[in-house]
This record gives sequence, C-alpha cells and structure tokens, in this order.
Amino acid sequence: MPQHVEFSISDLPPAVPSLELWGATVDGAAEEACLVIDAEQVVVAMSASFEKMLGLADSPVGRPLLEDDGVLQLLDFGDGQALEQTEVARMPPVLAVTSSRLARGLIRIRCANGPCTFDAVATPLMEDGVTVGSLTFFSLVN
Repeated sequence: MPQHVEFSISDLPPAVPSLELWGATVDGAAEEACLVIDAEQVVVAMSASFEKMLGLADSPVGRPLLEDDGVLQLLDFGDGQALEQTEVARMPPVLAVTSSRLARGLIRIRCANGPCTFDAVATPLMEDGVTVGSLTFFSLVN
C-alpha cells in the first residue's frame, strides 16, 4: 500500500539576515582577526582579537570604518602617511561591498604597536540578491 508523506515549510523559522548572522559569528570569534561592515561601511561587528590588535579603547560597532573618525587608519606602503582616498576604494572590505565580489589584498593599518600589514580577504554578504555588507578576515603579515 503506498504511503503518503506531506511536507510543509510554514513551520520553519524565518531566515536570519546575513549581517545579523555573520555579526554574531564575528563577535564571538576569539582568535581570528575579522570584521563585518554594512553597505554604508559602518562596523557591524569586530572580533575582540582584532580590536586589541588595533588598540581600540571603545567599541567600534556603529562607527564608520574609514572616515575621519573611522575605526581603521589606513597607511600608504610607500611613505607611511594616510592612504589616498583613491586607494581606499580598493581596500578589500570596501571593494567586496561595492563590487559584490570576493576581494583580496595587502593593506597597512595603524595598530596599537605601530603599523601592521595584513593580507585581507573579504566576501560580500548578500540578502535577496542585494549586497548588504562584507565579511573580512585579516592575516597579519609582519
């Protein structure tokens, strides 16, 4: 005798938005230097290890990533001065948001103990086909 099986998806919980999901994951990351930004380049979450490496006294959440009072102070590889604005757009967390593609590159950041060079790998975070932010992992090079 054939058996009848019925499935229903109405009882499934709603999907967790990617910014919320990855923000909670990054917030709980103990050893990985990583961060999540939204489409406006505002910090959604940053791992404690990355906060410590940067020497941040206050929480970076809700602050702009790069502007004048931004969380990251990007440095030029050549002269060690602030990075030109034209170069900032090619920084992996920003490029992942603006291009909706994976982005990777070396970046130099002012850290608590002086300038640090990182290999940064960023992926766009998508919701309903729209890029809503990026998730970036940083690996210390020097």
